Amino acid sequence: MKKILVTGGCGYIGSHTIVDLIENGFDIISVDNNSRSSEHLLEGIEKITGKKVKNYKVDLCDFNDTYAIFEENEDIAGIIHFAAYKAVGESVEKPLLYFENNLVSLINLLKCVEFFKIPYFVFSSSCTVYGNPDHIPVTETTPTKAAESPYGYTKQMGEQIIGEFAHVNNTSCVLLRYFNPAGAHPSALIGELPIDKPQNLVPVITQSAIGKLPGITVFGNNYATRDGSCVRDFIHVSDLAHAHTLALQYLVEQKNQKNPEIFNLGTGSGITVLETIKTFEKVTGLPLNYTIGANRPGDVIAIYANNDKARQQLGWQPRFTLEDILSTAWAWEQKLKEDEKLFTGKNIQLN
Repeated sequence: MKKILVTGGCGYIGSHTIVDLIENGFDIISVDNNSRSSEHLLEGIEKITGKKVKNYKVDLCDFNDTYAIFEENEDIAGIIHFAAYKAVGESVEKPLLYFENNLVSLINLLKCVEFFKIPYFVFSSSCTVYGNPDHIPVTETTPTKAAESPYGYTKQMGEQIIGEFAHVNNTSCVLLRYFNPAGAHPSALIGELPIDKPQNLVPVITQSAIGKLPGITVFGNNYATRDGSCVRDFIHVSDLAHAHTLALQYLVEQKNQKNPEIFNLGTGSGITVLETIKTFEKVTGLPLNYTIGANRPGDVIAIYANNDKARQQLGWQPRFTLEDILSTAWAWEQKLKEDEKLFTGKNIQLN
């Protein structure tokens, strides 16, 4: 079994990816300082897989502590790098926080990759690198435009850093551009854990439905879309997780034609914010209280993926529908209500 280091392994996407990697025969260690995540998700991972995952509670912005992980685990074959701050609104308010955390951690990690000659590196990127694209759906060759937020800029810069690194090192790299991850593991044992007020639409919906939030604010209904609200491409987190396993296998089998190789990960369907709200009401039978607010700084108006490349080269096939996304998210929200201990940590955003 190849040992894979997952950074941000206690986070939302990281935890689901660890499950998928274990189910596909990989040996996993995690690094997560839990500043915006919870170790409780490791318990869920163990219940699902039967495997206990070791987590190093290390801040990747500390080079010496990061280096020590590699000294202790000389058999690391690959890295999947999730760990980053990712709240668009917060990044607009605190740009230096985002540039420092997201870029210094990446650079420290790549220094270790170079020194220890790690052969495979998969980066958690984002559709925010496209900015407000001129044409949708976007492909991997769609020109990137000015990012709409400092968070988006950190992903653009991260891709550039990895590109330059890959040109002078033997590490094979993949950049995975996510669209809008949502939903929870079908077991309802792991899912999103936004302890502070959530920034993403689906947990806002489920927290409103269960009574944690008084209602939903739809940020703008005057955009040039079919109902005036922003268009997003929601992808089930378990589908997204499996794409990371496929990306690693793709590199191990030396199928990559470029270095780095880029893949869009989305369903290929654009859904508006208002359509998502109405679909949740239909799936659950629960009415939602929502109001129309002002347009939010940093929001991209409309974006969804052309995922042909991931389908053809990775053999990736999204399995879950929007209805599945919302029903699993709702099952997870109900599970959280039963287990209040998950809310005893620090402020948590999503990794």
